Amino acid sequence: MNRVYFVLGAALGGLAVVAGAYGAHRLGHPTQGMAAAIYETGVRYHFIHALALLAVAGALDFWPGVPARLSGLFFLAGIAVFSGSLYLHAAAGVQWIEKLTPVGGLLLIGGWLLLAAAPLRSRRLNSFRRKPKANRKIP
Repeated sequence: MNRVYFVLGAALGGLAVVAGAYGAHRLGHPTQGMAAAIYETGVRYHFIHALALLAVAGALDFWPGVPARLSGLFFLAGIAVFSGSLYLHAAAGVQWIEKLTPVGGLLLIGGWLLLAAAPLRSRRLNSFRRKPKANRKIP
């Protein structure tokens, strides 16, 4: 599962760059209008949470469990709903979609809270300490 979140995080990070370039060339600089500023906010949160998926991949190595897995799902859904609604509102002029943006924000917040819970709920309490191997000879 951690490999999946790592790949998704990296791919979504790349897609955030593409979305940012599209917004910059198609909509102009954020100071040139409200649509560009809305779009830029979507790109910023998209990119930050693509990086958060990379953190989820790492967390799953140390603290495998439900909170870490769910945090990845929350981040994915949050990117889709939060950034997606801002993209549609700014680029396509879909006005009603902005009502979904706070739901996406709550999903992103939930993802961070679940990621914070991952080490607390894990059975691997001392996962950062390396345990010596039983048959290891010390020179």
